[in-house]
Amino acid sequence: MLMRIFRYAVIAATITLTSVLLTPDIHAREVRVSDETRIRWMEFDVPHTVLAQAMEYDIKFHKAGTPVYWVDLLAYGAAKNWGKFPKEPHCPHISSAALKLAAGQDMAELAQGLKLFPFYRKAYGAVLGWMVGEYEVLAGETRERRYGLRAFFPLAQGYGYTHFDDFGARRSYGYSRPHLGHDLMARTGTPVIAVEDGYVEAMGWNRYGGWRIGVRSVDRRRYYYYAHLRRDHPFHKALSEGGFVRAGDVLGYVGRTGYSDTENVNNISVPHLHLGLQIIFDETQKDGYNQIWVDVYSLSRFLSSNKMPVRRNEQTRDFERTITIESVAYE
Repeated sequence: MLMRIFRYAVIAATITLTSVLLTPDIHAREVRVSDETRIRWMEFDVPHTVLAQAMEYDIKFHKAGTPVYWVDLLAYGAAKNWGKFPKEPHCPHISSAALKLAAGQDMAELAQGLKLFPFYRKAYGAVLGWMVGEYEVLAGETRERRYGLRAFFPLAQGYGYTHFDDFGARRSYGYSRPHLGHDLMARTGTPVIAVEDGYVEAMGWNRYGGWRIGVRSVDRRRYYYYAHLRRDHPFHKALSEGGFVRAGDVLGYVGRTGYSDTENVNNISVPHLHLGLQIIFDETQKDGYNQIWVDVYSLSRFLSSNKMPVRRNEQTRDFERTITIESVAYE
């Protein structure tokens, strides 16, 4: 996936959002915008500790029977301080909002007068999608309904890795360009896990990413790009272009393919998974000049609390998930 122009800019102040749908119903999460309004660029720099803070409040309120959408809390925290979050582990604005909500106020009342709240709600909602919500754990013929984080870290449980925030670093193969993804260094053969449910939109060779997989979320807002997969055995045998994958499925295996016009070539020096996340508000952004790729370093740190355990199928030589979960519903 290529992007010729990259710039760090938040255009919140230049966007006019007509209205926002605020309701205690946890499924009502869409922001209404005028037809001529669209987000052309955004950043996602919410600390992983703040993501966890907002999610914990979401789960707590859900258990109490008064649903509060965690993206609303994140948007409130961002809008209160012009998109900046504190260096300390938690955001005091989010804690304050949670106390007021517990006391009987609603989010519409709290957000009144915060001009940037609709923007951050739409932007963060596009990135985080349905990562928190109801799901069922299947064990034989029994189903246990739960509520919480239903997205997974992109590498399987029990496999070592290292990473750092490398979004925007320079790359030179083909042409000089910024690195629009996040690299997780891991051993060759480490199982790569689907972050969330979606459809396999791309699968095969790319001269930059080598063997790669592109998965589009069910709501079509997120495109996950998993690249530099293993030579000779890059993909899980059950994977097919156009097929549906669930959060936690094994997609393929870490390798170091890419930087070559010839297929199945290891021209990457260190084995790693390149994880990219493209946000799509308008279909013309998918492959056009207004692509939006966001930094997923903090998101990967947040998701590291939820890793899928796997086991090897000796007959197929593929690894399989050991826990089956299904999202209860999509809006």
